[in-house]
Amino acid sequence: MIEYYHTLLETLRLDPVLSRWAEQLPEQIRRGLDTRRYGDLPDWLNALDQLPDIHADSIELNNEVRIETDDALDADTLQQLRSALEALIPWRKGPYHLHGIHLDTEWRSDWKWDRVSPHLADLTHRRVLDVGCGNGYHCWRMLGAGASRVIGIDPSPRFVVQFLAIKRLLGGNPPVDVVPVGIEALPPKLEAFDTVFSMGVLYHRRSPMDHLRELKEALRPGGQVVLETLVIEGGLGEVLVPEGRYAKMNNVWFLPSGPSLLSWLRKAGFRSPRMVDFCPTTTEEQRATDWMRFHSLPEFLDPDDPNRTAEGHPAPIRAVFIAET
Repeated sequence: MIEYYHTLLETLRLDPVLSRWAEQLPEQIRRGLDTRRYGDLPDWLNALDQLPDIHADSIELNNEVRIETDDALDADTLQQLRSALEALIPWRKGPYHLHGIHLDTEWRSDWKWDRVSPHLADLTHRRVLDVGCGNGYHCWRMLGAGASRVIGIDPSPRFVVQFLAIKRLLGGNPPVDVVPVGIEALPPKLEAFDTVFSMGVLYHRRSPMDHLRELKEALRPGGQVVLETLVIEGGLGEVLVPEGRYAKMNNVWFLPSGPSLLSWLRKAGFRSPRMVDFCPTTTEEQRATDWMRFHSLPEFLDPDDPNRTAEGHPAPIRAVFIAET
């Protein structure tokens, strides 16, 4: 699997700041994509190998992720493509439009990007880190917005293989990579990225203050953090700490109010933190599809009161926070 990362590793080795990570990353990749640890990984890699070789005549990454050829695919090639992509189900982040196949993912991640993107510093020529990026949907949108290099990190090997499938369909060697690690794999005080995204991660961390510190240490002086997370309505100091599950998730630790999270960002050393979006999550934005066939938000809510989760907590609200170092 290390062969998928030769260009990235060489780029990092030549960079005076990122070279520290380049020394550690090959072994981190080997551990993250070890078939002895992940029994289904050989099947996912086989699906990657089964992708047909299709030349991409048209690629759109700015307004959506769309890959097309000038001529329609014949039925056999289209079925081969569909079968390979279906072998990687569930697809959670998207959607993707791939040679006539509408890959309708669980999340309308394009809606999230539309809420986030108006508030970003211009990504042109910026080096970007996307923490907990899933299959890399937003990484492609960041490249479409002008980023010079995007590195996504996510410890799920299925998501990494999904990303590699999309990258193979794009062709060439675009400066985007997803590596199978968490943020704790980055060297401390790296200070290497112009923009760091953490979207849908904070509430999964046992220590939110440690996560904010890790984000800050990954940023160069003057860089920008983009933090999207679950929140609750309330004032300064209010935080929901679910004793059991939240929306049937057992790894949700802290859901702060907007003012509370702004305070945490200031305490972590960020400058000028602001909340730029506050949006309840709807069953149109997160739901089961043909490409994600398991339970989703409609099953996670109280059937008699959609303003409550199945456990009786306030239903999901997501907010976007921007700050600088």
